[in-house]
Amino acid sequence: MRFFSLSSKSLSRIGALVSLLGATSLLASLPASAEDAAPKPEAQETAKEADNKPAVLVAPKAEPAAAQAPKAESKQASAPAKKRRGGIHPCMTPDPGFGIYDRWSNEPSIGQMIAPKKGGITKSGGFDLVVHFHGHEPIRKEFVKTAKGSVLVGIDLGIGSGAYAQGFAAPNTFPQLLASVEAAMAKKTGNPKAHVRKLALSSWSAGYGAIEQILRQQAGKRVDAVILLDSLHTGYIDERSKALKTGQIDVFVDYAKRAAKKQAFMFLSHSSIIPPGYASTTEVASYVIGELKGKPKKAKRADVLGLDLIRRYDKGDFHVRGYTGDDKPDHCAHIGLMADIVRVHLEARWKTPRGKS
Repeated sequence: MRFFSLSSKSLSRIGALVSLLGATSLLASLPASAEDAAPKPEAQETAKEADNKPAVLVAPKAEPAAAQAPKAESKQASAPAKKRRGGIHPCMTPDPGFGIYDRWSNEPSIGQMIAPKKGGITKSGGFDLVVHFHGHEPIRKEFVKTAKGSVLVGIDLGIGSGAYAQGFAAPNTFPQLLASVEAAMAKKTGNPKAHVRKLALSSWSAGYGAIEQILRQQAGKRVDAVILLDSLHTGYIDERSKALKTGQIDVFVDYAKRAAKKQAFMFLSHSSIIPPGYASTTEVASYVIGELKGKPKKAKRADVLGLDLIRRYDKGDFHVRGYTGDDKPDHCAHIGLMADIVRVHLEARWKTPRGKS
């Protein structure tokens, strides 16, 4: 377990590399308890070669038609159509800078954090925190567009949900992370009573493995919001019958029920990608909705970064958004939803203390 003995600075240094590689290995992210159920990606490939492959990685000669990149993008996935994506590749969006936020700090015990240059904390020391798993740089680009004072911690632990599940399996890991952020904010603001007031867990792709572990622990009771951006999978009991391993996602179902009663907030998005050997985010979203005795409604809307909305479900503070798209850019585009989630839902819900530059 030498990996987990790495220092926070070492983890932060590899974080940027992982963020870049994440877009080339998007759906190599396996369910936290189903790695053995899915075929391994083919041998190593260059980033350039990987960028021209569809997001769904499957065994040779066994790629389902639905998993192939659309004809319009099959020749060069890295050059999306201007009309659909506005000339922007969702996996490599322009950098808006840091706005009212300082640059990344290595203060947390794991990952990195950004906080407002000034403010963002109450007189009693309370501040709001979003902890995001997988793709800390892409999510930062969206976060700073609309965030007015929340603190962001970004964590990258590798490719595959197993790395995130293992990284937060110990019940003391997450509390130590929160304590380190509180210490950093106390030092930054000069307020010795700095403490997390409201807490959200966010993930894209493989990052849900960490959220699953945290929600099963005592510290999970502190979580007020969960955001899953094309990020919730599970294994199959039987792949032929498509029967889900529901025990892997029961904690998310429980949280969705709380959100439906407005006891918490939950946002779940899914693409139309069909992964190899385990359940898609579409299947899992449908299962969660079914457990709430609900039924998604058809929808049609052009959304951020070329996402096309096809269905939605809303009950209380539980929200599901389903999109077309079965390629890597579509998977990355879900990160673009974060800006509006922060603006419309999180900070409005929390009445986050304002920060300033």
